[in-house]
Amino acid sequence: MSEVAAGSAARPEVVNPPAISAGELWPWALFGVALMLLIYFVGIDEGAASVVPGSTLHEWVHDGRHLLGFPCH
Repeated sequence: MSEVAAGSAARPEVVNPPAISAGELWPWALFGVALMLLIYFVGIDEGAASVVPGSTLHEWVHDGRHLLGFPCH
């Protein structure tokens, strides 16, 4: 007969991930906000629900919209 001891199985050691400081996080947060604004202004802003009134912003990003494949008219 084999001897099996309960609880003798080796448990893997739990390793906590290193803490991320605010100084390391803010450049990535700023980059994320800038990227979201770029996507909004180039890809989504059509004028109907525009944050900026008028069509000036649309005209500034018009060629970029076509270059990236976003339909606008």
